[in-house]
Amino acid sequence: MSIGYSKQLYIMPFDHRASFVKKLFGWDGEITPEQEEQVRDVKHAIYEGLLLAIEQGASKEYAAILVDEQFGIKVHEDAQIAGISRMLTVEKSGQDEFDFEYGDQFGEHLLRFRPEFAKALVRYNPEGDEDVNGRQQLRLKILGEFCHANGIKFLMEPLLPATKEQLEKVGGDQKRYDDEIRPNLVVKMIQELQEAGVEVDVWKIEGMNKPEDYKAVVAQAQSGGREDVGVVILGRGETAEGVERWLRAGKGIAGVTGFAIGRTIFWDPLVALRDRKINRGEAVKQIAENYMRFYRVFTE
Repeated sequence: MSIGYSKQLYIMPFDHRASFVKKLFGWDGEITPEQEEQVRDVKHAIYEGLLLAIEQGASKEYAAILVDEQFGIKVHEDAQIAGISRMLTVEKSGQDEFDFEYGDQFGEHLLRFRPEFAKALVRYNPEGDEDVNGRQQLRLKILGEFCHANGIKFLMEPLLPATKEQLEKVGGDQKRYDDEIRPNLVVKMIQELQEAGVEVDVWKIEGMNKPEDYKAVVAQAQSGGREDVGVVILGRGETAEGVERWLRAGKGIAGVTGFAIGRTIFWDPLVALRDRKINRGEAVKQIAENYMRFYRVFTE
């Protein structure tokens, strides 16, 4: 199976689990069946927001959902019937080191759902802990090989948390780290994983402010005969203005094929729904409007 996915992708990611339960609802520990159903319902509302955006002109062909198995089974079922591309999360939630949610049975779950993509979130700084990075390389290689052997594409979301030494270089300023240090680390990270045998079809990359940084990332992602590998821009819960800046910097660059924006789209409507300031239908409408805002920024 060839590596890469050159089509556009406009992803609505809402695969948050532990952070979603705690930060949106304020629940700790094990949740009740009634609470689980409440989470499932708001996740379905996010999906309905995407469907409404498609009705309003967003591309159905290039739209995609990224949602977890724990709270998103109904969404996966409905999206499959509707012909919406689906991505399934495979990582264990809330972990600093990547591991499989279902251990050695991760493949059984992927084959049960048969998503177009498997998605793995990994925290990987090439100047970070070498032992942790090495263990993650091995697991990600296993995942990629399984996906490609079974007709599933592999989407990776690498986050690069700054080391203490890296932050010290920029006076503890996270924005300077993002602008001055992180872009080169992303290139180095992709190279390291490729050399370790980790083959990714689409890289879901934290946003950057300079077109030349995206070009460098794409060049590494597509190196060595990987011409069809794509890069999509991650929202990372940034402000709407910040996400727009990242999208404008990346749009029009060959190999930057879309975006994956979640919390910036759905968080405020869901908080308002939780606090009973708006009803469910209004939340769905606001989610659709927010999605369309970024869709237009990137495509027009």
